Amino acid sequence: MSQKNRIKGGLIDRSKEIKFRFNDKWFRGHPGDTLASALLANDQLLVGRSFKYHRPRGVFTDGSEEPNALVHLRDGAYQEPNTRATMVELFDGLNATSQNHRGSLEYDLLAVNDFFSPFLSAGFYYKTFMWPKAFWEKLYEPIIRSAAGLGRLSMKDDPDKYDKGFLHCDLLVIGAGPSGLMAALTAARAGARVILADEDFRPGGRLNSETLELGGMSGTDWAAETAAELASMDNVRLMPRTTVYGAYDHGIYGALERCTDHLADGGGKPRQVLWRIYSKRAVLAAGATERPIAFGNNDRPGIMLAGAVRSYANRYAVTPGKHVAVFTNNDNGWRTAADLVAKGLEVPVIVDSRDKPAPIDLPGVRHIAGEAVMNTIGRKGVKSITLTNGKVFPVDALAVSGGWNPNVHLTCHQRGRPTWRDDLCAFVPGGDLPVGMAVAGAANGSMTLAAALAEGQAQATAQLDAFGIKTKAADLPQAEDEPREAAAFWHVRQSKHRAWVDRQNDVTVKDIKLANTEGFRSVELLKRYTTMGMATDQGKTSNIAGLAILAEERGKTIPEVGTTIFRPPYTPVPIGALAGRARGKDFRPYRLTPSHKWAEENGASFVTVGNWLRAEWYTRPGEKGWRDSVDREARAARTSVGICDVTTLGKIDIQGKDAGAFLDKVYANTFSTLKVGRVRYGLMLREDGICYDDGTTARMGENHYVMTTTTANAVTVFRRLEFARQCLWPDMDVHLISTTDGWAQFAVAGPKSRDLLRKVIDADHDISNEAFPFMACGHVTVCGGTTARLFRISFSGEMAYEIAVPARFGNSMMAVLNEAGKEFNAAPYGTEALGVMRIEKGHCTGNELNGQTTAHNIGLGKMVSQKKECIGQVLAQRPELTREDAVRLVGFRPVDRDKKLIAGSHFLNKHAPSDMEHDQGWMTSVAYSPNLGHHIGLGFIKSGHERMGEIVRAVSPVHGTEMEVEIVSAHFVDPEGERLRG
Repeated sequence: MSQKNRIKGGLIDRSKEIKFRFNDKWFRGHPGDTLASALLANDQLLVGRSFKYHRPRGVFTDGSEEPNALVHLRDGAYQEPNTRATMVELFDGLNATSQNHRGSLEYDLLAVNDFFSPFLSAGFYYKTFMWPKAFWEKLYEPIIRSAAGLGRLSMKDDPDKYDKGFLHCDLLVIGAGPSGLMAALTAARAGARVILADEDFRPGGRLNSETLELGGMSGTDWAAETAAELASMDNVRLMPRTTVYGAYDHGIYGALERCTDHLADGGGKPRQVLWRIYSKRAVLAAGATERPIAFGNNDRPGIMLAGAVRSYANRYAVTPGKHVAVFTNNDNGWRTAADLVAKGLEVPVIVDSRDKPAPIDLPGVRHIAGEAVMNTIGRKGVKSITLTNGKVFPVDALAVSGGWNPNVHLTCHQRGRPTWRDDLCAFVPGGDLPVGMAVAGAANGSMTLAAALAEGQAQATAQLDAFGIKTKAADLPQAEDEPREAAAFWHVRQSKHRAWVDRQNDVTVKDIKLANTEGFRSVELLKRYTTMGMATDQGKTSNIAGLAILAEERGKTIPEVGTTIFRPPYTPVPIGALAGRARGKDFRPYRLTPSHKWAEENGASFVTVGNWLRAEWYTRPGEKGWRDSVDREARAARTSVGICDVTTLGKIDIQGKDAGAFLDKVYANTFSTLKVGRVRYGLMLREDGICYDDGTTARMGENHYVMTTTTANAVTVFRRLEFARQCLWPDMDVHLISTTDGWAQFAVAGPKSRDLLRKVIDADHDISNEAFPFMACGHVTVCGGTTARLFRISFSGEMAYEIAVPARFGNSMMAVLNEAGKEFNAAPYGTEALGVMRIEKGHCTGNELNGQTTAHNIGLGKMVSQKKECIGQVLAQRPELTREDAVRLVGFRPVDRDKKLIAGSHFLNKHAPSDMEHDQGWMTSVAYSPNLGHHIGLGFIKSGHERMGEIVRAVSPVHGTEMEVEIVSAHFVDPEGERLRG
């Protein structure tokens, strides 16, 4: 329970202790700790195993670039794998477990892989698992699947909540380090709307990890004071624990906010929110990432980046060991040694690859210039280091600094390419930044504090000036430009042991050299052949060193070799956050019909149809299953009257003096000749002549039409019409608006439908057969003056009407219709009964209009007018689409009436082989007809219209069924249409 590696100072709250578990062992930490810092404080250096060789690994960094310390958090369904311990804010009761090992962490059975490393070099899987061929399925693949991956999913539904949101600002500042804080402060004081996002829970960036001073106070205090001022402003939104993971077009940025990950109990609030941020301008102040140096056995626990060691000492009051050596090629590494000495820790030696005097005088610290660390000893923790001059130093930790790389990732998300700077030995943002983005501070190569502050202010000023917000010049806080000289030094060539470049994927210097030897010399091929930079850290600590080694092997410079492209996300984004609330019943947005409440109260079962939740049937007492309900509803509509909510049909209001001519162009048949007060069925074609959608259009006035579309295509048809109006015929006087939401519409179908409507429609409207015949339409009023529309159209094949009222009256209208229909034994019916009746009548829906059928196939070839031009007309006449022996839509009934037809069955002649060569067509829709007493179906078969009465076989290989069916008319009920005209 002791924190033996805790030292003085730090920004933690020592007045409180936090208990947490790691691998079922209890430890203690303090508020302000991360899981990584708390583990180090408790001398838990071993935290995981490497991906391929299962070598012991410890904490390597202090930020989101961490490649080693990946853990499982939480238990059961709440378990989250591959979480970087360096980014986990400690809370009381936190439970974490190590991953990627068989057996215990200390004694991993798969560590045997390390002994076979000579056979497991880069690309070994490409060479090994190809032969013998028979081994793949039963031996190789199971082994690979079992060993692959790092963490493991719980395989249970994630009970956490996630959300999505949208934010807008004048200036988005990405990163709350010194340059980011300065940029945000400058913009905020000018009155701009500012969002400041940072992935850390404490603003300040590296200021929290250093002992630098500015403005006469510590960097930590200055950051806290600046953040407090920003938080007090109404025009500023501070977003800690928020990672901006992607830069997209038009100034849009993706950001992941971790809302309750740092709390033991989220209180029902979303765990994470995925934000889409719309910004006029952005300043990227993402800082820089320290890079390591590759040398023999450089992956042992206790070997860390020097900047991380300094951060743990200054911010978290933690040291990875009591005797910490430093290996560096730059002045920055010396600051780690100085800070450790100031904390009372022993730094036995500083190994500087540069042959130059010490930049800092550190009494008692041995300085070895012009040498390098060649090897380390200690399996589960470093015990000693060996230098290139042969000297050995006993240590329990090693801080390594190979320089710093600006975090250019977001500047490259729109295919921008970074440029090389020799003085930094690193890539910096290139000139082709995302539109509206500027870069400041270390992310732009300005590695010193004074330079970062100045650049943050300058870039904010320039960005605001671009859209007219003037800033006042303000004095910058006084700060020093600390020494930063560095020399290019990537790996220790003298080392005879494996030197790791990518710790997460176990990629070594040898692997990179092998890739070059085997011809994988492009950086993109190198990445894929060795898997370097392909894991959760996205190569943040490995890419530059890997490129440098490849450049050496090829005899080129690093800029000549180039770099891989960076893509979103900058750090991993959980699938749950990407989904947000779109899961379970909310996986897709769904809408409720106006009569949904009435349907719920009257025994409806619901089904998702497009974006709508529709009643599929209404259960009544005594009914044993859905078939009983559907049969009853279908019979009621055929014998008396049925009522169905058809609001979901798309409704498009079309007005203008050219409205009729416009409809002629989008429909295959003619509408300009339609009389006012009449309705016509219409068919739309795609540009290639294939059927697109069908529906009815009513002419309500001289220049006013109301179009209905299928439920599924309501949106796509409207978009198609808008495209035609704006792009194809922009000179036409025609205007469109979707009114699907505006009207609640109900089908009233059956022999008693007119009698029912006479009780609802006001008496001054004549709806007799003479005054309001089949395919008539008009304005009426209902229930004493409420505006309504009436259409005499039928999808069921019975005498039927569709009545529409303003949507707000929809639920009441359903109740009124059913109350008025009680004397006729009226029955509400759902989509299943609707489907039964439309198959009985031979009407097409999406099963038939599936994107591969033509008007000729469905028997409506004559509807494609030859007297006018319309979309799809020319290509619909292609000979292959109008063949005499083309498949045609017809009806089918089983020869044995007791058999059940199966949709999807293929038709074959009676004695033909069951193969595709003899395939005649397919069954599209089937239903049990309660009015006929047996199953019926619709389908397409070659020359079907000429084969009435012929017997063919319906074969379904999927279901293993075969039966004889008779080809009949698709109009099973009232083929002459007498009922609907009655």
